[in-house]
Amino acid sequence: MGENRYTESYDLPKNTWDEMFDQAKSVRNEYKKVMDYLDMESSDELNKKEELSKVLFMSQGITFTVYNSGEGIEKIFPFDIIPRIITSAEWEFIEKGIKQRVTALNLFLKDVYSDQFILKDGIVPIDVIYSCPHFLREMVNVKVPHDIYIHIAGIDLIRDNDGTYYILEDNVRTPSGVSYMLENREITKRLFPDLLPQCKVRSVIEYPTILYNNLLALAPRDIADPTIVLLSPGSFNSAYFEHTTLARLMGIELVEGPDLIVEDHKVYMKTTAGLQQVDVIYRRVDDDYLDPLAFNPGSLLGVAGLMNAYRKGNVTIVNAVGNGVADDKAVYVYVPDMIKYYLNEEPLLKNVPTYQLGNEEERAHVFENISRMVVKQTNGSGGYGMLMGHAASTEEIEAYKLEIMKDPRQFIAQPTISLSSAPCYMQGVLQPRRVDFRPFALCGPNGITIVPGGLTRVALKEGSLVVNSSQGGGSKDTWVLSK
Repeated sequence: MGENRYTESYDLPKNTWDEMFDQAKSVRNEYKKVMDYLDMESSDELNKKEELSKVLFMSQGITFTVYNSGEGIEKIFPFDIIPRIITSAEWEFIEKGIKQRVTALNLFLKDVYSDQFILKDGIVPIDVIYSCPHFLREMVNVKVPHDIYIHIAGIDLIRDNDGTYYILEDNVRTPSGVSYMLENREITKRLFPDLLPQCKVRSVIEYPTILYNNLLALAPRDIADPTIVLLSPGSFNSAYFEHTTLARLMGIELVEGPDLIVEDHKVYMKTTAGLQQVDVIYRRVDDDYLDPLAFNPGSLLGVAGLMNAYRKGNVTIVNAVGNGVADDKAVYVYVPDMIKYYLNEEPLLKNVPTYQLGNEEERAHVFENISRMVVKQTNGSGGYGMLMGHAASTEEIEAYKLEIMKDPRQFIAQPTISLSSAPCYMQGVLQPRRVDFRPFALCGPNGITIVPGGLTRVALKEGSLVVNSSQGGGSKDTWVLSK
């Protein structure tokens, strides 16, 4: 077999950092063992592996739901068999940068819901906070256990064309995707059993255990066996597969709103043996639907009276209620300032340059350069409602501008960052596709742990920069190498 069978057909994208190949098209060191392995495999063998991965995903029920025209369609989550590899030195830097960021965000949440020093000192403008739909007055001066507001964070990273990592966004409300990280690894073990130990790939399977131990440590009652539940919106939610997976792996009950009841400011789960008091709720339901008495009165997903039990300290809710003010994209702009303010440190991981459209000068600049910008809603998610300036028609741009002018505070713009590319196995050849990366940080009373890995999402459409699964993206296993 020719040494460069898969390399020859690989079309390095221009002005883009490629994860496997350098500009001279030499294979980067960390990928050499994988490339040697691929070169020994025929495309028939690799096609079989690809088929097997699809069968495994289907048999495991690894699907997500896409909402088109009001109907939810279940789809298999596309998986690419070629791993994305991160060196131990790169990981060490990423890990430090994320710990620094999450530490500052937790301090910010404690401050913004109590003394508000950062607002009084003019570091973050007060109107940015008070106009944020996730800033909940109900949480002001509520004491949360151990002052932890963010127990689980999914921090999205991208790489620019010089290989620099940037933070794209902070997901700290109900971040999803960790089940794909775990399943991708299980499937890779089946496809390449020998390669993982040969490459000294670090393990990610401890994630459920670390999370479970953190949840145990947050229980308000000092008892030997606290009751922990995972509160899911139900089987119609796009991340329901993840809810069932995590509940199973942690050995905790998966519940929905009607399974819980509040009496005397305590939360109970209905069981065949009667009511059982609940100590910790890992909730995958957004704030607005958590308690129909406190928030959206029409919600059928939450538990009436839950906020009273929470405020009285009789139950711990993970992530904390109201922490979404820390992942509003208009607040994101100020995270580097928070790191300097609370920790007196320079941010290790940079933000993508971001313009706030509520600011008149910045808006004028963005409107002039909109073909080079990505415009997003400050509280949007899933890649919905974005404008990709370079791909939009004049009509689309004009219509979007009118939308922005209705409420400019709710929009930000960022220059189009190229996103790094990584090789994907498609139709018997390697083809570059754009990727991002979401590692998961777990904060407990004993500090922050980040399992060495995460979810690498892939924009499967050629040339596309949109990696969201709801927009046709897929994922690949992420290997962090040990030293």
